[in-house]
Parts: sequence; structure tokens; C-alpha cells
Amino acid sequence: MSREMCRILAGGLAAAVSVSAGAAAFSFDAYANTTTNFTYRKKVIGMSGIMGITGDMSQKVTRAQFARMLVRASGYRSILTTTSNVSVFADVKSGNEYAAAIRICAEHGWMTGYLGGNFKPEQYVTLNEAAKGVLYVLGYTAEDFGGDQYNRRMAEYAFLDLNENIGYDDPKAELTRSDCINLFYNLLKCKKKGSNTYYAEVLDAEMTSDGEVNALAMADNTLHGPRVADDSQKVDAYIPFDLDDASCFLDGKSVPKEYIYTAAGDYVVLYWSSTTHTVWAYSADETSEADKRVARGFVEAIYYNNTDTLTPSAVELDDGNTYTLGSSEMQFAFSIYGDLQVGDQVVLIYSAKTDEDGDVSSRSVIDYVEP
Repeated sequence: MSREMCRILAGGLAAAVSVSAGAAAFSFDAYANTTTNFTYRKKVIGMSGIMGITGDMSQKVTRAQFARMLVRASGYRSILTTTSNVSVFADVKSGNEYAAAIRICAEHGWMTGYLGGNFKPEQYVTLNEAAKGVLYVLGYTAEDFGGDQYNRRMAEYAFLDLNENIGYDDPKAELTRSDCINLFYNLLKCKKKGSNTYYAEVLDAEMTSDGEVNALAMADNTLHGPRVADDSQKVDAYIPFDLDDASCFLDGKSVPKEYIYTAAGDYVVLYWSSTTHTVWAYSADETSEADKRVARGFVEAIYYNNTDTLTPSAVELDDGNTYTLGSSEMQFAFSIYGDLQVGDQVVLIYSAKTDEDGDVSSRSVIDYVEP
């Protein structure tokens, strides 16, 4: 995978930051607590792997779902499994998909059960429970809130701006998925207790100069690929985690995993991050308006500049299109020292420029993979 590809994959997030400054540039779903930068917040949380970002954002979140979000937002994310060897609560069996997350939350006091040894995993999580969870993940404990745990926790939650863009005053309010996106984004912007370090660093993210989360480092540090998959079985074989709760993008748009499986019926190029449980797929859809596109074919010709007969400048596939080789990595790959020659089959990942009519005027190779 080329360095340029890492930068471009992550670049969509940077673009979203600048666009969010102008609310009119976006259209939003009508959630009561959605803000002008909600689109960017959602992308960051999706990139982080804390929660999936497709589906109904107004859907309420269960205690079991929130437990998994908490663990995925913590340093324990790397040891999170789908099942647990121990049944900590009577109503959460060891084979439950949330069992391991619930066990970790219980062991560290981030979430607690009820009398009778039950966790009530299907009950909706309340603002008070969620506030406690993120405060404890930040390093706070019961000792920090004296005898009035309930009210002092909520006061600290507000003091740290963990309530930014959520807007609920009632601690018993039940949180939606959009609330959780705002809550965990706010968590990333907080500094850990007794530290000058932003919590975002726990997930390999950084802060921008204007105090927002810059998730570009996540993609740079954890990206794998490319791989070419021409059926759904190969998609599952390449991706080392379950796509059921992953953040999936097809041609730059957030989609359910089924869209990637369908596109793989022709072929897709896959990139993924195991750390953030995110998948980026690019299809052979010629009508795609994504900033990255793919083309598969045989190398018909390799072109060189007249002034430099050792460094190739472009390559032509049997689709009749010419693709510019702008980076030294791509130039080397198609040079006499590289692995690719005329007659070889290749899949090119490229960026396209369009003219006023929307037709592609130039194509520049970002990455490649031999199928």
C-alpha cells in the first residue's frame, strides 16, 4: 500500500472538517441533537471503531451495546472478544455476543448490575449510566465524587463538556445512537484525569489546532491492503474481523456490509483497519463519483518521458485509458526495475479529474495490486 493511498484514504475526513464550517453545505437527518458538524463526528467515530455508523441514528442504545462501545473506546479494545469464558451476570450467558464487553465494564466499575445479579442487557442505557461510564474511562473513580455520587458525576460530566451537542438535562433520559456519537466524540476531546493528554491519543488519533479530533493518524497507522475480492467469500477471507459491527464504506459512502458483498460480484478493492474495525471498498462502477476509483485490465503500454528513458510517466490498460504515474513508488513499480510489465494483469487504484461536463479528463495512479 502506497503512502499516498494512506493520505488520500484519510483525506475525506479532513475535507469533512472544512465543509462542516458551512452548515449549508450539508443536509442532515432531523435528530433533535444533531449539529452542523455531526457528519464529521460520525465519520470520526466510525473510523475509531467504537460503533457502527450505518442505520437509524435515532434508535435507542441498550446497556449491552453501550458496554461494547465503552470497551472499544478504551485501551482494552485489543483484547475484546465476541464471547466470554465466564458468565458474570445471571442474564448474560458466556456465549452472549456482548458478554466479554460486559465483563470488562463490570470488572473496572464502568457499569454495574442490579440486585439479584442481573445486568439487564436489553434495557436502554440512560444518560447517567453513560456519563459514569465515560468518566470512569477517563480515569475518574467513586472517590472523586464524594458522598453524592449521582449529582457530582453529572456536574463533572457537564464541566468537561461531555454533554456538548447532546442537550439532555434529565439524567434518566435514554440515549440514541446519535447521542452516543456525540458522547464518544466529546470523550476523545477530553483530557484524561490528572493529565495534559487528550483521550484521543488512546485510539491513535490527534487533535487539530482548533480543538477538534483529527482522525487521519488512525488511517495512516493501521491501514492494510489493497486486496482484490471477486466474491463475498473472499471479502470475508481477507477481512480479519466480523463485518456485522464494522464501519463499512463503498466508493466513499457509508454502507451496510451487504453492499460490499454485492459489489464483489464483479470485483472490489479492499482496504481495512483491524484497530478501528473499518473497511473501505472500491468497486468497478464507472459512474462512481468517489475520489478513488479502480480499473482492472492488462497492461498494453508503458510510456516514458522523452527526457528520462528510465522513469515511466504513464501506463495504458486494455480498456483504452491512460493512467499517469505521479509518485516515485508507482513509477518504480512500472519501471524496468519493478514487477509490472506489458502484458501483465493489474488492478489500478487511481484518482480522477473531471471536466465541466463530468467526464474524466485525467487519471493518476495511487496504488495497484496484482490480482
